[in-house]
Amino acid sequence: MKTKYYIHILFFLIIGVLAGCKKDFLDRIPETTITPNQFFKTTADLETYTNGFYGMFGPATNDLFSDNISVNLGGSELDNMIRGKINSANVGGWKWDNLRSINYLLNNLQQVQGDPATIKHFVGIARFYRGIFYFNMIARYGDVPYYSTVLNPDDQAQLYKAKDPRTLVADSVKADLEYAAANVMATGTTTRITKWAALTVLSRFCLFEGTFRKYHDELGLQATANTFLQRAESASKEVMTGGFSIYNTGKKGEDYQKLFTSQDLSGNKEMIFYDDYDKALNRANSTHYVFDWQWALSKSLIDTYLMTDGTAFTSTADWDKKTYAEIFNNRDPRMAVTIMPPGFSTTLGGIPNKTRPTFGGYPQIKFYAIDPTTKVYTEFTDLPILRYAEVLLNYAEARAELGLLNQSDVDNTINVLRNRAGVAPLNMAAANTTPDAVLAAMYPQVNSANKGVLLEIRRERNVELACEGFRFTDLLRWKAGKLLEKPTQGMYLTKLGAYDVTGDGVEDIAVLQAPNQETPLDGLPADVKAKLVKYYLSDNSFYLSNGTSGFIMFPENLSSPRSFVDPKYYYFPIPMQQILLNPQLKQPTGWQ
Repeated sequence: MKTKYYIHILFFLIIGVLAGCKKDFLDRIPETTITPNQFFKTTADLETYTNGFYGMFGPATNDLFSDNISVNLGGSELDNMIRGKINSANVGGWKWDNLRSINYLLNNLQQVQGDPATIKHFVGIARFYRGIFYFNMIARYGDVPYYSTVLNPDDQAQLYKAKDPRTLVADSVKADLEYAAANVMATGTTTRITKWAALTVLSRFCLFEGTFRKYHDELGLQATANTFLQRAESASKEVMTGGFSIYNTGKKGEDYQKLFTSQDLSGNKEMIFYDDYDKALNRANSTHYVFDWQWALSKSLIDTYLMTDGTAFTSTADWDKKTYAEIFNNRDPRMAVTIMPPGFSTTLGGIPNKTRPTFGGYPQIKFYAIDPTTKVYTEFTDLPILRYAEVLLNYAEARAELGLLNQSDVDNTINVLRNRAGVAPLNMAAANTTPDAVLAAMYPQVNSANKGVLLEIRRERNVELACEGFRFTDLLRWKAGKLLEKPTQGMYLTKLGAYDVTGDGVEDIAVLQAPNQETPLDGLPADVKAKLVKYYLSDNSFYLSNGTSGFIMFPENLSSPRSFVDPKYYYFPIPMQQILLNPQLKQPTGWQ
């Protein structure tokens, strides 16, 4: 099962094999080129070549480009953009190498011999990856040039053509994914692309494009939104008949946690496609970096998690003034395995970790694995790429947007996830009768008869898929970019002084105005005071919203305020160098 370590190496060794023929020097195959006459002859050749595509689409383990992050000391393009620091002269992106590799195979199938179904299978894998490539390009730029062939240096008309309209590119993405869904084999290991993986990405793309067209009325494509939403619904439904199921042994948060911290996901029926890692092969991931390195999670994400009885945390008394130790009480168990709770240790039975106010106080622990055999964190856990929970969420949202959702649908999707988590089920009628006011303020464009349940679907999506890379794209398609301009917040502090953040009743950290201003610590036992980790407002790494109390906030939001320019910031600019090379290219809306 653990084969990917060799697959990528094999892809690059092909060149050396082809170059090894005994020919005169001038007749040798170029050492940097795979020539179709020498290589694309059998289905085995197609398999070897497509194996090289697998690195183009992998697991996501954070939500850095979104409102789910309180602070990111590493910085990001998105953060720079909403602070007005991005322009066409300093932006990155506009990379086309992967597309050329994919199209090279698709353009050189003439001599391939073998079983027609097998040939179509590998063609489907190539088109699957081309669909993903252009899906990402649409999400970043909107309109882009569409190429289905490898370009030659002398093909000036194609090299320097203008962007194609979004409708053409989106239809092409859908066509590629439809071909993959129809022709890639359904059987096989879940570490390889199957029919089910193709259908899942098809449902994801169609939900993206359908909702983007629906909510972005400036495009003038609202009349075509339902076509994509209907396919999102039907593609999801097909996967729901494929034998997958939500991993649920009745252990609530622990079951959810195991999806992201397990050594072996090969037998997990929630996995549609996953990346396998192996200590014996020294094939490791770097998931340790998610914890307390450069970022933490935001209060707005904390507030999204429900109470275990299904009521909104934001409807409880003094919800906005609860301390770090209090916010985890009676909450959705997924929260305490996504965000570090009091008492969490990075080793089994180790000393509890003390949260850092400088990051906001809510470290991410989702994907951070603790090995029960070595008692240290490990980087050899398998990682989900596509999992069944997303399919259920896609189906529920598409049905709700189409006005077709019923309680049975909710029970078979949202409530399956809530049941695994240990949260009371969603009642559709009750949600629509009394929509959550906090969610309604976050998403003012939701105004259908299904408003309440649509808001709850969005809540469930953010909670279930937190830190899996979905949040930014979801905000784009829902036209909810204004959420990105709000100053982020961390935990609430009632006053300057000492706090218990490990849950043992003994104060662990202190937030003070400055060194030598320790009056708030008067009355603490000397041994407790001696062990405190102290943080000072005078260091200017954070401040409190009310001066000496309130939410942890960050000075950069004062010195460089966030502002989301609509519709400009729903797209990234094309690098200026590319515009200079091809004057036919035009910048996305607002970047001209």
